[in-house]
Amino acid sequence: MAEQIPLDIPEQPKLAQNITHFARALRKAGLPIGPGRVIDAIHAVEAAGFTEKRDFYWTLHACFVNKPEHREVFAQIFRLYWRDPRYLEQMMAAMLPAIRGVQEDREAQAAERRAAEALLDGVEREAPPQEEGESSEETEIEIDASRTMSGEERLRTLDFELMSTEEIAQAKRMLAQLSLPVKPIPSRRGMASLRGTRVDWRRTLRASMRQGGEIHDISRLKPRPRWPNLVVLCDISGSMSQYSRVILHFLHAVSNAKGAGWAKVHAFTFGTRLTNITRHLAQRDVDAALKSAGAEAQDWEGGTRIGSCLHEFNRDWSRRVMGQGAVVLLITDGLDRDASDQLSHEMQRLHLSARRLIWLNPLLRWEGFAPKAQGIAAMLPHVDSFRAGHSIASLQELAEVISRPDDVGEKARLMAALP
Repeated sequence: MAEQIPLDIPEQPKLAQNITHFARALRKAGLPIGPGRVIDAIHAVEAAGFTEKRDFYWTLHACFVNKPEHREVFAQIFRLYWRDPRYLEQMMAAMLPAIRGVQEDREAQAAERRAAEALLDGVEREAPPQEEGESSEETEIEIDASRTMSGEERLRTLDFELMSTEEIAQAKRMLAQLSLPVKPIPSRRGMASLRGTRVDWRRTLRASMRQGGEIHDISRLKPRPRWPNLVVLCDISGSMSQYSRVILHFLHAVSNAKGAGWAKVHAFTFGTRLTNITRHLAQRDVDAALKSAGAEAQDWEGGTRIGSCLHEFNRDWSRRVMGQGAVVLLITDGLDRDASDQLSHEMQRLHLSARRLIWLNPLLRWEGFAPKAQGIAAMLPHVDSFRAGHSIASLQELAEVISRPDDVGEKARLMAALP
């Protein structure tokens, strides 16, 4: 047998202490980790051991992660805490993008800023060293901030995927106050009106019978307004996970808002399969509603099969929820694994069944976005409006134009770019 080289173990190892500090950072980032899990993690590492970083990663992952939405946060904090020798500089650069010389100016990755905030909690940022000959006296500088963007205004335009934990919580509170007002649809049924355009012969004749058969007044009708249904199809695949969670908070507020105008709000999630979460969003408590919806949908952060999921919706649910001139919100990035022919056919069926079909795509946040993917090119011709859905401002714009039949969003521009 080959002789193994003994590992150099320090005299005072601090692995248990480091695991405790790592668990504390995870807890500050939003993972529900208590002292029991920390003890279990230390015992698990002691029992399993590790010779590679991968083994150590998955041992801690098994102890600390029990929800799909926690995977990305765990991965970022593990990378910054255990793997990167310059993690403090990396986190400073993630928190303060104006710092140069540490890393290249780049976009923050998903959950990276939340991981940096959790690890830097309580760490004082040192002031830059002063050069020789530089006065230590404070210099008062007056800055005209009249035209600077406020924190709330910045949060309105910030991408959901780049928000910190505190910013996401604040964004959810702002979204809970939004609504999707919709105009009523005139129906064939009538209601009494002095200025109605139709004559109510039945009511007129009944009134004349009380007057001995003489007609003194002519009763009139106007169309009775009715409210359409709102049907939401939300993509919960891996590329859409952060956006879908925030948007589901918004949909919960819409479905529970009194006097919003919608007859009923039907919500479906899809990734590799279709899941109806309408009854879960009906719960008044948003946390309980989303927890039960997450337990119902088993394909969070998985793959995407838009074509097959739309086929299932058109086959099983379309006639049940689309019979009252429903408005459909399709929330997805359009990156599909299914064949484009099936996707195009199912999108056409969905479009014909809906009064209006509005597609919200977070990829529209990029200025150079073009419909190059096969899934996007197959879906785009069959929607009425194509809009961005990556920030609070984009959802506010949706609320303003959802009742406008002439609104097409970015569809006309992107249709011209199709091959």
